[in-house]
Amino acid sequence: MVIELPIAWGDMDAFQHVNNIMYFKYFESARISYFDRLDFNGHMIKTGVGPILANTQCKFKIPLTYPDQVSVGAKVDVLEKDRFLMKYLVVSHKHKKVAASGEGMLVSFDYHKNKKAPIPDELRARIADLEKNVNPDFQQI
Repeated sequence: MVIELPIAWGDMDAFQHVNNIMYFKYFESARISYFDRLDFNGHMIKTGVGPILANTQCKFKIPLTYPDQVSVGAKVDVLEKDRFLMKYLVVSHKHKKVAASGEGMLVSFDYHKNKKAPIPDELRARIADLEKNVNPDFQQI
């Protein structure tokens, strides 16, 4: 899944490049867009089972500056019983290069019982379908 985001003037810091925290916001925007495609929120409302971010990291490649636009890709790379690894890419339109890559481990969590839960089969199927039908775009950004 790939989304497009503008670089805002306010995203930059005193060093005249996009502040590092913004990359995590770009990842979050791509992740939420991915979850919207899965209707993860609808499933969570019905069952109480949804994702929780366990950890995340970013590798910065080139600095971003205003004005620019980025393509941000998200894909599920590893799917386990109760967690999945999501990978991200941030690509600068101005530089036509990868500006950052990252990943996040998300755990399936039962918010009613306040504990980990297996990823529901219905969501596993939706993830597999999205990866098969949409995420070839991820390789092209």
